[in-house]
Amino acid sequence: MIILGIDPGLATMGYGVIEAVHGNFRVVDYGVVTTPKECTLPARLTQIESGVAELIDTFKPENIAIEELFFSKNITTGIPVAEARGVILLTAVKRLEDEVYEYTPNQIKQAITGYGAADKMQMQHMVQALLKLKSVPRPDDAADALAVALCHAQTSRLQAQFKIR
Repeated sequence: MIILGIDPGLATMGYGVIEAVHGNFRVVDYGVVTTPKECTLPARLTQIESGVAELIDTFKPENIAIEELFFSKNITTGIPVAEARGVILLTAVKRLEDEVYEYTPNQIKQAITGYGAADKMQMQHMVQALLKLKSVPRPDDAADALAVALCHAQTSRLQAQFKIR
């Protein structure tokens, strides 16, 4: 199964594409979609939509897994990210209909490390180990997106609980 994992962001949206077969995982691709801060919000959202559509057209994922947002400090800076996430969700659902899933940061950490409060370094090293990579994926947004895809791969037998309805 080809899974596209997405770490939402307005300036930088991370993506990770993996193939999961019988509990074995292989990286297909990972990276980021970026938008210039000097562009207007509508222009940046359009770039994100195009980037997600291109990823779906290129890799033809069977499932898309997206991290839910968690704001602990400044909700004002989170609003544009939430708008970007809305565009990502809309694009994904329009293209894949019923095969879009959401996971909280704690669910992702639990699935990858076995500990829902794992730190970023623990997560990155587990992503590296699970995908048998020579080094930690960079940038961080791409590593986070690979973690989202791995989370979905490891919990797919329970996927009805995470499906967007």
